[in-house]
Amino acid sequence: MFDKLEDLLIRFEEIMGELGEPTVTNNQQRFRMLMKEQSDLTPIVEAYKEYKKCRQDIEDSLSMLEEESDEDMREMLKDELNASKKRVEELEKELKILLLPKDPNDDKNVIVEIRAGAGGDEAALFAAEVYRLYVHYAESQRWKVETMNVDEIGIGGMKEVNFIISGQGAYSKLKYESGVHRVQRVPETESGGRIHTSTISVAVMPEADEDIDIVIEDKDIRVDVMRASGNGGQCVNTTDSAVRLTHYPTGIVVYSQTEKSQLQNKAKAFALLRSKLYDMEQQQRHDAEAELRRSQIGTGDRSEKIRTYNFPQGRVTDHRINLTLYKLDKIMNGDIQEIIDACIAADQAAKLAKMGENE
Repeated sequence: MFDKLEDLLIRFEEIMGELGEPTVTNNQQRFRMLMKEQSDLTPIVEAYKEYKKCRQDIEDSLSMLEEESDEDMREMLKDELNASKKRVEELEKELKILLLPKDPNDDKNVIVEIRAGAGGDEAALFAAEVYRLYVHYAESQRWKVETMNVDEIGIGGMKEVNFIISGQGAYSKLKYESGVHRVQRVPETESGGRIHTSTISVAVMPEADEDIDIVIEDKDIRVDVMRASGNGGQCVNTTDSAVRLTHYPTGIVVYSQTEKSQLQNKAKAFALLRSKLYDMEQQQRHDAEAELRRSQIGTGDRSEKIRTYNFPQGRVTDHRINLTLYKLDKIMNGDIQEIIDACIAADQAAKLAKMGENE
């Protein structure tokens, strides 16, 4: 580990030197690449420099203890020595986590797809509530939300909704939301007061950048243009602005109707299709790497039941990490950071354990 850290320290200094050269700023692509690498290495380098300083402090304290005879000074040196030793242990754990292989999609924007499952209208109502949950969470992170397509029912529910969340590190946090979400409550539509169980599925996909090699042949696509449907805004039901794409090889159908312009809807539909194809590729790769998939919390089986929202008891349980929180109202209002942090910690622990097995 420390050989690798020394190599990264040398690389960091090389980058800093290169960024100081006037010629680099003339090559914007090279400049952006170096800035990204510098940004990725900075937390590792800072932690490693602090680690080395703490190690030196331990040596200095031990050396001074050998020569010091004054008891008060010796006590002070022992306190400093213990503090440095404790910090070294903390930094070793921190550095192991920082050196874990980074998911290349972590910095990407995400496309989220929520679909109502078992439970009819009640599932559609819950899908709309979970959509609002993610909008509130995105706002708390200062991310931007753009709705691409929504299939609403008259009582305020959503059979399906697709939206983009744009912001630094969106995928690194929201990837843990993929899976089946279950709700247990007395539906507003139920007069008998019985608790019903309904489900929705959430798929979180990294947005496929332009530099990702996803080829969509013209012969493989059918483009249909139609009038937008649903609850009205200006232009809804008046112009042929909605776009539906059908991808023959995979059977994927995507639909975009939220923009007034047909061109904008077409661009959004193609962005969604590219991301779905990229996500399909990623899923196939994970299936081929069964061990990797088993060791990950966030990007596993989309059919896995990951969370239950129990309204009568006011609790939310994440089944992957055995976490139960009694603050359902806050969670439904977008306060999911505690759950995400727990998923990240569990994911890191699983990867560190796997790394320990391989050593």
